[in-house]
Amino acid sequence: MATLKELSTRPERLSGGHRLCAGCGASIVVRQVLSAIENPVVVGCATGCLEVATTIYPYTAWETPFIHNAFENSAATISGVEAAYRSLKRQGKIKGDKEVKFVAFGGDGGTYDIGFQSLSGAMERGHNMVYVCYDNGAYMNTGIQRSSATPRGAETTTSPVGSVIPGKTVNRKDLTAIMAAHDIAYVAQASPHRWNDLVSKSEKAFNIDGPAFLNILAPCPRGWRVPAEDTIDISKLATETCYWPLFEVEHGKWKVSYKPRDKRPVSEWLFKQGRFRHLQRPENAALVEEIQKYVDRKWEELLKRAEAE
Repeated sequence: MATLKELSTRPERLSGGHRLCAGCGASIVVRQVLSAIENPVVVGCATGCLEVATTIYPYTAWETPFIHNAFENSAATISGVEAAYRSLKRQGKIKGDKEVKFVAFGGDGGTYDIGFQSLSGAMERGHNMVYVCYDNGAYMNTGIQRSSATPRGAETTTSPVGSVIPGKTVNRKDLTAIMAAHDIAYVAQASPHRWNDLVSKSEKAFNIDGPAFLNILAPCPRGWRVPAEDTIDISKLATETCYWPLFEVEHGKWKVSYKPRDKRPVSEWLFKQGRFRHLQRPENAALVEEIQKYVDRKWEELLKRAEAE
């Protein structure tokens, strides 16, 4: 992997001056992912916070060829561009020393939910592309509605806390494992607080011959109700509690990238976020225990998968 000094000299692919919120995890994720490559890159982006706030007509923050796609088809669009590129290369109509890379970005709404069919199809067809999900755990751009990436117990506008439900009532979808089940060459889960791990995984993803998928935690201060300056700290705590473990699946082999020396209780992560403040009430203690059991179970399953390889 390139050193931090080397990374600092590479040109920015996402410029400043965009209108993403202060502390938004999405812009941090994008900058780290794109710093991993020096090749020319074509970017596709599903409708969402990242697209809306970086391409307000007539301006753009992207220093790359950029394609805005509908909510549901970022993966399909980039797979089509990649296929066209390969065709033109075969015909001798495109020449160059460096291969062009192709990457699609989508939030969890455009990846876990609305865009899942498009994503699954692109991966199954074997396109030489990288798909990056910046996972902020809800449909933040349209008013903080729950998605299938939203953690159990979280309060959103469509899973409101009240006398009927204590926030979202079911656990989040394990999309990273679902993508690994597609038997593609590279799948990884990362977090912006460990930039070296994220950049290293991004390098691997772009260097793979075939499809690759990265699922990256991207805290949303507004939706998570945390101070803007706490984005990296809350990302770190998600990993230290094993709510968001760091791992990769390379050619079918599972590997845990980081094991906390002292695994923290998930309540430490939950209670620092306003969307979970109701879980501190005595009547919700049992729910917190259930969430802890779920996190523990998923962590143990991950360790067993990695040890079996």
